[in-house]
Amino acid sequence: MDKVLIVDDDASMRYSLTRMLEGQGLGVAAAKNGAEALELYFTDKPELVVMDIKMPGQSGLEVLRQLKEKDPKALVILMTAFGTTATAIEAMKFGAFDYILKPFDIPKMKGLVERALVVSRMMKKMVSLPDRKEGEIAEESLVGSSPSMQEIYKMIGQVAPTEVTVLLRGESGTGKEMVARAVYHHSRRADRPFLPVNCAAIPETLLESELFGHEKGAFTGALTRRIGRFEQCHGGTLFLDEIGDMTPTTQAKILRVLQERRFERLGGSESIAVDVRLIAATNKDLEKGIREGNFRQDLYYRLKVVSLNLPPLRERREDIPELVKYFIQRFWVDINPTVRDISAKAMEGLVRYSWPGNVRELENAVKRAMVMAKGNTLLPEDFPFEGAGPEIGWAADPADFEKRLEVLMEPVFKVLAERSKESPEADLMSSLEKILIKRALQETRGNQVQAALLLGMSRNTLRSKIERYRIRKDVAITEGDE
Repeated sequence: MDKVLIVDDDASMRYSLTRMLEGQGLGVAAAKNGAEALELYFTDKPELVVMDIKMPGQSGLEVLRQLKEKDPKALVILMTAFGTTATAIEAMKFGAFDYILKPFDIPKMKGLVERALVVSRMMKKMVSLPDRKEGEIAEESLVGSSPSMQEIYKMIGQVAPTEVTVLLRGESGTGKEMVARAVYHHSRRADRPFLPVNCAAIPETLLESELFGHEKGAFTGALTRRIGRFEQCHGGTLFLDEIGDMTPTTQAKILRVLQERRFERLGGSESIAVDVRLIAATNKDLEKGIREGNFRQDLYYRLKVVSLNLPPLRERREDIPELVKYFIQRFWVDINPTVRDISAKAMEGLVRYSWPGNVRELENAVKRAMVMAKGNTLLPEDFPFEGAGPEIGWAADPADFEKRLEVLMEPVFKVLAERSKESPEADLMSSLEKILIKRALQETRGNQVQAALLLGMSRNTLRSKIERYRIRKDVAITEGDE
């Protein structure tokens, strides 16, 4: 369970934040001043600190400075009233993950905490390479003994101790993020921050501000100065995922940072020096992007100092048995303690399947099978496609699989079309989502953890949707992890 330390001299604020974070399934400790905060941080070792700036005695800024001196990876979200916004922004330069204004919006605070905890896990969880003793299972590990994966391990070992820019290429789900983290953890910057930015998940209009920050008045809605990820990550490693989705303007700024180690905030004229190691990743054909004028050739060569091409799973099928056994041993405690093995017939089917979603799809398939398993061995019928066994009747080819789904959904779409004609304002997607959630909870006997795995969403997301749709009245829901 992730732990969060709340630091605020206001007892009501500590109470409110504690209730909110515990409701997200987090462990919470609270301190009323800086001295207590420092003591609790180094005894409880929380993943995140949420701290007010203005406190009697030591200010939040002073506590932040002391935390960063002793633990450069410490993640701190600062809270501030409107009158001290400028101070909070300056604190970002000292290593704060982000800041939020009081009074804050609860969903915004929840989202900020979730993002910070994702970064915390990336920085603190080592990605091990396959030099483990037999039977030893690392919490997160690059798995596979195929020749192509052996080459990846060698490249990681060679490139990690250097300062060169690394470009990771491969289809979605091949493990680019894990390779990026492995490079980071084995680098000379492993004791400094690691910040990921998904370029495809941030709107084009906001990505430049996210990366480089902005000055007050730089654009509509820029009410204060904002410190970007490059500045926050000074001395550390910045991971730019899906870099092929960047606009030409942003590409030009990235190029300048790589060439000159300097940049300006949006709307600003100050040239800011920065020391950041860049790891980039993409699933796109950058060469095609260059030919079509969508990607800068000069940036391409700057990124491609060292390029690692991660093979799709269908090209290293010999790794599938090792991956499946790794996932079973990694997840059996949390998902289904009775499952310890997989039948030869099921394994044969998994090796035959094409895996368009690569290792990520295989991981989710194993998780789902462990949820559905009735015994201690995974069988072909525990997997939802023919790749695990011909008797299931689901096609191994992704296109055939989609066609089968279309056939199954045809009567549903007819009902939706009729309903839409009768009530154009009806929220049909919400109706479908509610039905799917109810069905998943019924299938897992109300267990939220297993239902979330079945639906492919986080437990917190499932919990909020249960409350939104008021499903508790319809299904007996449990909070347990069994």
